[in-house]
Amino acid sequence: MNPPKPFFRQHQFVRLNLLILLILFLGCQVKPKPDNNQDTNQVSQHPDSVYTYKTPHPDGIGKVYLGREIAHVMSAAGGEWLERNTRQQEENVALAISKLNLSPNSVVADIGAGTGYYTFRIAPKVPQGKVYAVEVQDEFISALENRKKELGLANVEVIKGSNQSPNLPEASVDLAIMVDVYHELEYPQEMLQSIHKALKPTGKLLLLEYQAEDPTVQIKELHKMSITQVNKELELNNFKLYKRENFLPIQHFMLYNKAQD
Repeated sequence: MNPPKPFFRQHQFVRLNLLILLILFLGCQVKPKPDNNQDTNQVSQHPDSVYTYKTPHPDGIGKVYLGREIAHVMSAAGGEWLERNTRQQEENVALAISKLNLSPNSVVADIGAGTGYYTFRIAPKVPQGKVYAVEVQDEFISALENRKKELGLANVEVIKGSNQSPNLPEASVDLAIMVDVYHELEYPQEMLQSIHKALKPTGKLLLLEYQAEDPTVQIKELHKMSITQVNKELELNNFKLYKRENFLPIQHFMLYNKAQD
């Protein structure tokens, strides 16, 4: 006959079972940590910000302004595309410039000038005026300076802007233009407010943007804009639509007055 198990062994066994049950119970009370890699399209609002944030679209930065995700900026590597031989045929740049209603002494700001495709076509039309070629990317700034010297255009001034301001003198500009640029501005509200200050009281702002309403326009989704969206954003920042034209093949031509503060 086997001897009876000592009482203390039975007691230890009971205590061990109770300990296991306690560990399991406490483990159920621990909240799981959020999965930072979880893919979600939920929009979050940062405190005191006009912008919201979401999981980025492949062509966007995940930053949202008035329901529109801001697109990636075209880098200087895209300079050849800006200067492509087919651009005049595709966009009718000459017609767009002819509709700017420039005078010989007009002061124009080409904001997001890139390689200067518009800058150096506008400059000869304002011989007593000036064209500010505004850029944030150093590679484009160097290209603009070199091209200015090659063409001998003394009325072109290259300006290093920031992501929130074109760094232009206050009340100095008759016409500011952004050609397929506005949708890429990282801080659209701040930039519009800065442009508003740079414009003369009768100054105007022109946006050329690829037509989001037309699915046949072969441009990436976030690099196109609708008339409704442009108007919503501009009106909120003290710009009033003055003229909208439909003469361009694939772009909106939208001219805004500087409204009073």
